[in-house]
Amino acid sequence: MKKSNIKDFLLYLIVGAIATITEWVLFYLLDKCRIHYAIATTAAYILSTLVNWYMGRVLVFKENRKSVIKEILGVYTASVVGLLLNLAIMWVAVDLFDMGEMLSKIIATAIVFFYNFLVRKLLIYKPDNKEEI
Repeated sequence: MKKSNIKDFLLYLIVGAIATITEWVLFYLLDKCRIHYAIATTAAYILSTLVNWYMGRVLVFKENRKSVIKEILGVYTASVVGLLLNLAIMWVAVDLFDMGEMLSKIIATAIVFFYNFLVRKLLIYKPDNKEEI
């Protein structure tokens, strides 16, 4: 693995932490208002994706400048799959295993984090050259 990829991943951890805090706070507030976990998850995920996109663009993937519209469309398209994974994990944890919503959210976020990084690194912000990643 190249040093630049390790650096990108570490920076993405910071970006992910900021987006995760955004997502968890909104999810927690909506959950406390007794909003169904699927709706709370979706709303929190949409907002955290915007935070993740912006921070990722500024800190991690700054060399790969595409048009903002193209870039955000790519991020949100990939995030649909991430959201579906998130909802599926939440459903399994909450409805099948009777886990608490917040704990389920934490587990889902951890799993989907790796998917999000790989999609951004390999598809959305893929290097123009064919160097090994």
